[in-house]
Amino acid sequence: AIIVIAMALRPGIASIGPVLPLISREFSLSHAAASLLTTIPTLLMGLLALPTPWLARQLGKNELLLGSLMLLFISMVARTFVSDVTLLLLTTVGVGAGIAIAGTLFAGIIKAQFPTNVAMMMSIYTTSLAGSTTISAAATGPIAAIAIANGSSGWRIGTGIWSPVALIAIFAALGILMRERRELAGATAKAVTAVRLPLRNSTAWLVALFFACDNFLFFAFLAWTSPIYREQGLSTASADLVLATFTVVFTVAMPHDRRAWLAVCAVLSGTGTLGMALAPSLPQIWIAIAAFGVGGGFTLAMTLPLDNAHSADEANAWNAFMMTVGYLLAATGPLLVGLLRDATGTFQAPTWLLFTVALGMFLLTPFLAPRSHAFSGSQ
Repeated sequence: AIIVIAMALRPGIASIGPVLPLISREFSLSHAAASLLTTIPTLLMGLLALPTPWLARQLGKNELLLGSLMLLFISMVARTFVSDVTLLLLTTVGVGAGIAIAGTLFAGIIKAQFPTNVAMMMSIYTTSLAGSTTISAAATGPIAAIAIANGSSGWRIGTGIWSPVALIAIFAALGILMRERRELAGATAKAVTAVRLPLRNSTAWLVALFFACDNFLFFAFLAWTSPIYREQGLSTASADLVLATFTVVFTVAMPHDRRAWLAVCAVLSGTGTLGMALAPSLPQIWIAIAAFGVGGGFTLAMTLPLDNAHSADEANAWNAFMMTVGYLLAATGPLLVGLLRDATGTFQAPTWLLFTVALGMFLLTPFLAPRSHAFSGSQ
């Protein structure tokens, strides 16, 4: 169920990048305005991470998970029928909210169900996320092209075709809910207490900043890789292939043990973005290197909060804090790339911005050494 639900949490965002020029053309959007289609979900992943643990205590984590996936499915379907910019953005808000709430719940679910295998299960979860990102990002462009050739709206078919994935996830979440209700029938309910956010914990802030840098790069690449290389003269198919290279390497870069990988991932992210700026004629090489760093960094960042969690509720609190700070900062990635492109007329300055963020990742890594008991589950 974790794998099925995780695979529903990225196509709503990942399918936008390959068809962003089509959407921009239909709605007459600037680069900055077009970036909102990726920025809004990322922003909500930060804003809604904070209230999600409270909602889970009030409504039940499985009930909330089910509701968030229903919202995601309805919003993805509705977005394919919008006729103006306002509705386009509103349905994007629904997509982002569904992804944000469901994603925030996973750390606690994994900590509760697999207390001695949190790192392995988090790797499975993040690999599932990356796998669905790869498939949807790679296939959306060709699907849209086929739809256009047949006289249909390419971006609507290309993005809407992924909504059944969210529908399948709804049934998976419903199965989890029914199973837990059967198991708890007749059992004495345990008191659920709120856990404070680690606002005064310096490690929590460093973890959140690393997470922010990594996801700044991830969502900027997701939104703008294809447009960047189309502008440099590649065909639509070739530019989409560059994006597919990023998502494929991102997936295979998921490490199952983060020791000594933090700095390596940061260096690879920096090397890839620097290469993009200095030698843009070799996109597949630099994108692959950057993707290896960003992909590995994502899994490492997702497991770091669990080092400090003694329970599922505490894991939710740490995860919510990391996601709130991290995604709020990461949401500026696609937007700043779009703004810089509008201001300078090229993607050169935005590429140097990505390198600067990767450098920030590297500078944070000396302070993020995981403790020796990280994977033991003994906490």
